[in-house]
Amino acid sequence: MRRQPEPELMDDAVQAAAYAQGDFAIAHQFLVDQAGRLLGDLPPEARALDLGCGPGDVTVRFARAWPGWHIDAVDGAEAMLALARARLRAEALQARVRLYRAVLPHDPLPGSGYQVVLSNSLLHHLHDPQVLWSAVRAVAAPAAAVYVTDLRRPADEAELHRLIETYGAGGPAVLQRDFAASLRAAFTVQEVRGQLAAAGLAGLDVLALTDRHLAVVGCLRLAC
Repeated sequence: MRRQPEPELMDDAVQAAAYAQGDFAIAHQFLVDQAGRLLGDLPPEARALDLGCGPGDVTVRFARAWPGWHIDAVDGAEAMLALARARLRAEALQARVRLYRAVLPHDPLPGSGYQVVLSNSLLHHLHDPQVLWSAVRAVAAPAAAVYVTDLRRPADEAELHRLIETYGAGGPAVLQRDFAASLRAAFTVQEVRGQLAAAGLAGLDVLALTDRHLAVVGCLRLAC
């Protein structure tokens, strides 16, 4: 299946609310749990950056799992950030999680030298994937832990429809449409490996994490 890019920002309030209300608890908790398994001993105290935080569910789960982390969470869509602010208030996490609006690559990020760099479901939104990898290279401390998760593109339409039927059936129509569009826009494991090589990011592996997710995981080394 050839890649079909989708809009880079999810800034429609109705679309953002539908995404935030979707039942992603099992999938999101699985992704967070896998970070500890795949990266081993993550630092108990760290400055972390979450790129493309969306409505904040994955960010909150990382903050709960590593209570010594202070997380800067970034998204380009104000509709998503409004939902994330409400979530942080409900979880009383404002002291440890700060939200910023920034659209890559145009806007500055809130800092650099992060010991942990996270991202979930941002990569497939980007028309140019090097935007993400350039940001990771710019903000990560030497030997930073990197954990980037996203959908991975199915081989064909039959597999795409199987995934929608398995994981999207019964959900709102808008979520099913968005899921299909995101699967078509996602990258394959081999494509992401090529992106990392082109970006000069060594020390990172690309794994097929589930039948619909991939993960970029490791401790960063820069190839000059």
